[in-house]
Amino acid sequence: MLAIVVAAAGIVAITWALWRPTTLRAAASDSAGGAARVATSAVSVIVPARNEAANLTGLLDSLARSAARPHEVIVVDDGSTDGTAVVAGGPGATVIPAGALPSGWAGKPHACAVGAARSNGSVLVFLDADVRLSPDALGLVAALLATRRGLVSVQPEHRPGSVVEQLSAVFNVCAVAGSGGFTPHAGGASRVAFGPCLAISRDDYAAVGGHAGVAGSVIEDVALARAVAAEGRPVSVVLGGADVTFRMYPTGWRAMVQGWTKNIAVGAASAPPLPVLATVVWVAAMVATAISTVDGVARWAAGAAAPVAALVAYAAVALHAVWVLRLVGRFRRVTALAFPVPVLFFVLVFVRSSVLALLRRPVRWRGRTVASRQASR
Repeated sequence: MLAIVVAAAGIVAITWALWRPTTLRAAASDSAGGAARVATSAVSVIVPARNEAANLTGLLDSLARSAARPHEVIVVDDGSTDGTAVVAGGPGATVIPAGALPSGWAGKPHACAVGAARSNGSVLVFLDADVRLSPDALGLVAALLATRRGLVSVQPEHRPGSVVEQLSAVFNVCAVAGSGGFTPHAGGASRVAFGPCLAISRDDYAAVGGHAGVAGSVIEDVALARAVAAEGRPVSVVLGGADVTFRMYPTGWRAMVQGWTKNIAVGAASAPPLPVLATVVWVAAMVATAISTVDGVARWAAGAAAPVAALVAYAAVALHAVWVLRLVGRFRRVTALAFPVPVLFFVLVFVRSSVLALLRRPVRWRGRTVASRQASR
């Protein structure tokens, strides 16, 4: 029965953390009527891009189909070696070089700062190159920002393409649940943000020091959210749903391990404690359930009684995981049913990230060596 109790604790914990999974469309519904006017007249879209030739076309095409056309689209080529500038140089986008990386700056915040300095819209929307937008998405983002003010952040729905990419499942859940924006009574208010899609007014951006204030941070989205909150301005998070999507690591193992190693441990340390604790309980419950089930089945094979309680606990966790994973992405049902596999991957990468951060060892990301200690600033 202990297995059932542990499983129940994990289910309750993650359900609480994801109690109100609000999508962009639902959150912006009250103000969507004026979204097109806001976006057309005011929005500067800024895309920091380093070796993103394979991704940019999809993003730029989706922006071109936007019902609320942005005032401008600026792609900041951050020292790419794969033809990013050529791909980005089509109709509708302005391509500018990021220039040499100044001392004390991480690559992405520098590219964002360069793009913001060159833009002239009163609303800044920062998008990662792997993001894809529905025709309504940009207008919905602008409308939500007009209503909520401060910093608005959208976590795209993850659409993994390969079997390997399914291993990101637990990371995606922990990132969303750990933000604290979806707990009861949170109403989207958060202390952290999701970097793939950020929107902020130029006035608020200047008031918090822009990306210059988070120059050395490897997880600049979290650092920017903290800077905004420190100035007494709201930070709102929503889920992209069908309107804002991305495919995170199409190139497979290496990029996936490096990306999550860079983000997960420091991000957890920066997030609100109770939602993070909820994710810890959920992961621990899945680990304990998997171990007790394997142990029970092994004993059963050796002649012991059937592990009914352990199998019930496993089934409950797996079926609940189907619902949880559907909130954050288009993960296959088999990924939820075989949850010990993505959980093991999560634990191994989290331990690696924590050790590197503790020892202040550098990590590699997009061809650059970045210091782990920068991420904590």
